[in-house]
Amino acid sequence: MSSTDPKEPELSRIIEMAWEDRTPFEAIEALYGLPEKEVIKVMRRELKPSSFRLWRKRVTGRKTKHQELRPEGVIRAYCPTQYKR
Repeated sequence: MSSTDPKEPELSRIIEMAWEDRTPFEAIEALYGLPEKEVIKVMRRELKPSSFRLWRKRVTGRKTKHQELRPEGVIRAYCPTQYKR
């Protein structure tokens, strides 16, 4: 997949993963080959300007969005209570 032109299903999943607080940018790069700067470009292109600003504000400084900054206790991409049955 070209880093500048992801296809629709991949694009949707990339955006979803980028919005997830506990999914690091490294996971997106491992799955789709898009480094953090490319993810930011995709988000800027695909989101409304106000949504992009909200997303940037949300992810800026989040330790869980970068693998090496994550606390050791964070081992999953979702909160333990998110998928309770």
